Amino acid sequence: MTHVRNSGKALIIRERRLLVIKHKDQEGDWYSLPGGGQESGETITDALQRECLEELGVSIDVGPLRHVREYIGANHEFSREDAGFHQVDFMFECRLLGDPADSPPPNPDGSQTGIAWLPLDGLPTSRLYPKELRGILTNGLNPNAAIYLGDVN
Repeated sequence: MTHVRNSGKALIIRERRLLVIKHKDQEGDWYSLPGGGQESGETITDALQRECLEELGVSIDVGPLRHVREYIGANHEFSREDAGFHQVDFMFECRLLGDPADSPPPNPDGSQTGIAWLPLDGLPTSRLYPKELRGILTNGLNPNAAIYLGDVN
């Protein structure tokens, strides 16, 4: 039986750029939203604040929920690695309460190589996951955009 994991993710946009976590694999750099898994007894927003402090080195203010995405690994391009993985991402509009450049992250993810600010108009050609965000965020956050994105990579 596959366990479903909840994850809080931060949508942080400043000056038409999206703040992302940078990773590297055999194909080069790829990007994900800051945030991570919810622990037992923790609200999803508390998990998001904890994860952002760990990955970015700064606190955040969590705003409105903008998108929910499911990732059922067996249905996507990384099915060999993620066949038994099922995660639900809750993506919130967030605001930084400091500058991530001022302090190195205290507990970055194992695959994290840094942070980056991706220009919104360059998202369609970036290796940003979930891929669905590449088109959705090109013009910034849209409060009228679909909240539930479905099972997407």
